Amino acid sequence: MAVVVNMPRLSDTMEEGTVATWLKKVGDKVEEGDILAEIETDKATMEFESFNEGVLLHIGVQEGETTKVDELLAIIGEEGEDISGLLNGEKDTASQENQPAAQDDKDNSEQDTTASTASDTETESKAQEALPEGVVVVTMPRLSDTMEEGTVATWIKKVGDTVEEGDILAEIETDKATMEFESFQSGTLLEIGLQEGESAKVDDLLAIIGPAGTDVSGVAANFKAPVTAKKDDAPKVEAQVETPKAPEVTSAEQRDNNVAKPVASASNGRLFASPLAKRLAEEKGINLSHVQGSGEHGRIIKRDIENYTPVAAGSAIGKFVPAGQEDFEDVPNSQMRKAIAKALTNSKFSAPHYYLAVEFNMDNAIAFREQFNSIPDTKISFNDMIVKACALALKQHSQVNSQWFPDKMRLNNHVHIGVAVAVPDGLVVPVVRFANEQSLPQIGAAVKELAGKARNKKLTPQEMEGSTFTVSNLGMFGIDYFTSIINQPNSAILSVGAIVQKPVVKNGQVVVGNTMKLTLACDHRTVDGATGAEFLQTLRGYIENPVTMLV
Repeated sequence: MAVVVNMPRLSDTMEEGTVATWLKKVGDKVEEGDILAEIETDKATMEFESFNEGVLLHIGVQEGETTKVDELLAIIGEEGEDISGLLNGEKDTASQENQPAAQDDKDNSEQDTTASTASDTETESKAQEALPEGVVVVTMPRLSDTMEEGTVATWIKKVGDTVEEGDILAEIETDKATMEFESFQSGTLLEIGLQEGESAKVDDLLAIIGPAGTDVSGVAANFKAPVTAKKDDAPKVEAQVETPKAPEVTSAEQRDNNVAKPVASASNGRLFASPLAKRLAEEKGINLSHVQGSGEHGRIIKRDIENYTPVAAGSAIGKFVPAGQEDFEDVPNSQMRKAIAKALTNSKFSAPHYYLAVEFNMDNAIAFREQFNSIPDTKISFNDMIVKACALALKQHSQVNSQWFPDKMRLNNHVHIGVAVAVPDGLVVPVVRFANEQSLPQIGAAVKELAGKARNKKLTPQEMEGSTFTVSNLGMFGIDYFTSIINQPNSAILSVGAIVQKPVVKNGQVVVGNTMKLTLACDHRTVDGATGAEFLQTLRGYIENPVTMLV
């Protein structure tokens, strides 16, 4: 059956979209996950992937044309299928949202009419009965182009609260950031489908809004969202101990106060200890596996910790059986961590990486930075200088500033540099846009602002999109050399090490110099070895003679 694909809402504020490029044409076969088109939103141009399989039967919006969110974008179905009914405005419950279900038999007119409760066909099939008047089902939004599921970090509204259009309903953790999600409806929050810490797929039930007092239990029951466990509910593995079989001892040895007594434990090796005893043992640095419990069933309690005396060194050699303690905690992977793993795995095993390593003389760069920072209210970092130098060099080497797509290679004339920033959940890459046109202080201010947002989980997807080249700097951690995985669809990433003092040869003399190692990882599909080497030569000119960046 043919499916109508509507203009998607690719950002939380998007109201209409423009088709920048169609990557499929009428008659092409479409697989689930294929990129259908590039859509220009109010914030960025983003790839839109298909959630359906079949043949592209109709394109409703041509390249350069604009239409509202949820208006007809395309139709996918079986080859040769008649779609004239859909084009003439007939409603199809398998492909239209918020429309009554068609009845194939007039004799069934008294049956309950099925109403769609979501924005695409997969979610609509979950609706089993008509929605009460004024009731709207709010589904998990797609807040980034790569988002597949979301986690409710915080509910700003609670059941029973009045919701106005534009109010913030909740904070949603995506694969890239934690973002505020605003309501597009007004009414009363009648139902919450996900508790804080729970996750669900995009378009699964998030909440229900409608008139106060409306019974929506039937509506909620029709949504079987695959909710995953709260992060805090992940199984916690308690300290366990392997209890070796105690060696046989003589009666004399049993009378020896220095012989360690066996520790009471369950058959699975679990230690029995009160929470207070565990806390005191941790404070005192006492291994619970060495303590004899005096509580019920051998449970270790407070007085056992307070009265514990370690076995004298050497007195129990040959008598004490050591019992190591294994202790660990399972931490659920965050949406960001899963997205990073997926992206880096795809890049490493799809792009043929190779590496070019160089070492630059940093004496002039150090002197330049000191002079530049002597200007009042001015402070730039070496990283700012590297970003600026890369931007200028990339303007001269568009091949390195390129992107690979299955059917083409894009040579970018603009320079947007991604700057890798470490955060607790992993690594994010905010983008300094048009870096070649910005001054060093402007780049410094932009990087500082974006890094701060990254660490506070306030980066928007638009601030992490569109990079044409990436810089990763670990020099501040004392790392002098490393390689990085390319941030696709970029063709290259520069790894920057620390500035170190070492003996160098100048004018035939060995003197103390300052050097920095850099490694350029290149995608061999777009950047040949000589091309990458020429880029590094140009970059060397800017780094070793930084005054040329001001010309």
